[in-house]
Amino acid sequence: MTEPLTDHTDAQASARPQDPPGGEPAIWSRNFRYYFTARSAGLLSWAMLPVAVSAGLLRGGYGLSTAGYAMAFLVGPFAALVLFGGVLADRFTARRMMIAADLTNLTTQILLAVLFLHRIDHLWQLYALLMIAGTANAMFQPGASSTVPLVARDVQGANGVLRTSEALTGLGGPALAGLLVGTASTGWVMIISAAAYGTSATCLFALRLGVVPAPPAGESLWRNLVVGWHEFRSRSWLWGVIVIWMFFAVLSWGPQLSIAAGVIVPAHGATAFGLINAALGAGTVAGGLLAIRYKPARPLAAGATAMLAYPLYPLGIVLGAPVWLLALAQTTVGIGIGIWGVMWATSVQTQVPGEVLNRVHAYEVAGSVGMYPVGSALAGPAVKAFGTHHVLLVGAAAAALTATALLLTHPIRTLGRAPDRT
Repeated sequence: MTEPLTDHTDAQASARPQDPPGGEPAIWSRNFRYYFTARSAGLLSWAMLPVAVSAGLLRGGYGLSTAGYAMAFLVGPFAALVLFGGVLADRFTARRMMIAADLTNLTTQILLAVLFLHRIDHLWQLYALLMIAGTANAMFQPGASSTVPLVARDVQGANGVLRTSEALTGLGGPALAGLLVGTASTGWVMIISAAAYGTSATCLFALRLGVVPAPPAGESLWRNLVVGWHEFRSRSWLWGVIVIWMFFAVLSWGPQLSIAAGVIVPAHGATAFGLINAALGAGTVAGGLLAIRYKPARPLAAGATAMLAYPLYPLGIVLGAPVWLLALAQTTVGIGIGIWGVMWATSVQTQVPGEVLNRVHAYEVAGSVGMYPVGSALAGPAVKAFGTHHVLLVGAAAAALTATALLLTHPIRTLGRAPDRT
């Protein structure tokens, strides 16, 4: 067998990550500070992009169909190629792939800025650039998860910090993009986004990590995918969560946003709908902060218990709750989502061996996120066939059953917490 490729400036230990130098903080080590800055910058850019492109197209006189096609060209490559992103991250190291993805996105954002500042003459140019951006994010995402155990001894605490950053950028990014499109131009959003991707690449380049083993050089990409699949399939708690989550995505998570908008915006206005969704983000921040300190012996059981709050929002809509109560429900839901997200990410990162973590994470993302568009697409036909309230009630029931199924599945409920590295 050929010797595995190694990189003495990048890292992914064969089983568990190497400890940072003695005296380094459990979370806010030098490496984590750089990684946190990189991840926050990338998340801000990604959060701004859909709003900036959609608003820019509509402001430029294009229709809703064009904006919809643009989002499909952005999201489609991500869903289709994230599995290959996991394979390539294991083969060429996660950090190299993330830096390459950031530099690709930097170039793409500059070209998008030129398009929007000088008006789009050919839509295929926009669609092509969005496809490249989606592909770059598919190459980035697997390494984004597997790098966390390399830069912090307290993996759960680090995930709590990152989840909080994700929620804050998810709130601030669209608002900033909307403000800039309204007062200046979509092109300026792209310039800021390019600067953010440049910041991310610079911070990732500054990381000081250990040695990373890669798959044997003679193995094909297909063989790498097969090995990743076997590792994914061998952990019943892992694929069990994904199977349960796929039903949740189709029946509850996917349809909810558009159906909720169809009820709340006509009744209370777009501002109220925005505030309700902002409450979800605030709750997610609170859940992420809580999860930094809350370290249960059985993390997935604790996260599933927190997810029992999810039905509160669709039930509130069905019952005609006032805006303030819907916002309170969304805050509670956000706390549950924040806690679950941290417990899940930490479990995957600490229970799966480092040399296959990128590939396993790619299968996880493909399975959990891949069904969301299906649920979203089925929302309209389902409402026409069964009515808004019936679909929302099914979503609430599916969410409750999801949390219950997670708690009743023995490998998921009993999965223990990996010990912190000291």
